[in-house]
Amino acid sequence: MTAAMASAAKLPVCFRNKTSKATVFQQKDHLVCNALFCKLPSNLEKRRLSSSSMRITAQASSSATTVENGKQDGSLNETDTVPTPKVIIDQDSDPDATVVEITFGDRLGALLDTMNALKSLGLNVVKANVYLDSSGKHNKFSITKANTGRKVEDPELLEAIRLTIINNLLEYHPESSSQLAMGVAFGVEPPKEKVDVDIATHISINDDGPNCSLLFVETADHAGLLLDLVKIITDINVAVKSGEFNTEGLLAKAKFHISYRGNAISGPLQQVIVNSLRYFLRRPTTEEASF
Repeated sequence: MTAAMASAAKLPVCFRNKTSKATVFQQKDHLVCNALFCKLPSNLEKRRLSSSSMRITAQASSSATTVENGKQDGSLNETDTVPTPKVIIDQDSDPDATVVEITFGDRLGALLDTMNALKSLGLNVVKANVYLDSSGKHNKFSITKANTGRKVEDPELLEAIRLTIINNLLEYHPESSSQLAMGVAFGVEPPKEKVDVDIATHISINDDGPNCSLLFVETADHAGLLLDLVKIITDINVAVKSGEFNTEGLLAKAKFHISYRGNAISGPLQQVIVNSLRYFLRRPTTEEASF
């Protein structure tokens, strides 16, 4: 996974803004375009979804027309409290597949359109599971790359998976935009509160055995964040082995297993990593923000 984390191939990630104009812009080292469901490269479109071991353990939606919406008529009570959407990209729990979990209270249906959108990225959904608990309905997918049958290790593709899922939340559950960072530019209702990135950012590094350390990062979410974090870490020659990336409303929480030359991260290098991440994630100054 180390080599994949250091890769820098350009992968398009698409959103729809409020004016529905397709404008492509460069954001650091990756490409983002703001037109939802813009046409992906033809070689990705031709790949087919293979759900070889789909298992639904809780009833989702009884109507074929209710694809993404957990409520059949799509209506929302004005007094409803909008739950916090959560998207988890888990690289640790399954050695053979990337596990994706999506939660949005009890409002999610079978997510067939989300699975089709993942197919467009050249992925297979090899197992699907739905379970209920006090926090709502959890839709969990195990996905692999269609061309290799292996788990996803490219950080750009992992970020594309995350943003594709958020795309579909904004598309099929527009009320979620008030709880998502991407709702500011691409939602019908932007978040009422802004997250102060300096206050929200927490970084720590703990030992995880003699050959590895565990890096925790919590900060304000933005498009491309997963890729940015991996690039900052690998730019100082630290290897990222695996991890987990959680989007919880306006915040993002990352956990990475990291090492330096096959060993755990020493104290001085830990400080370098923390300082580098804090510098990148800090609130921009007035002069920087004007450009």
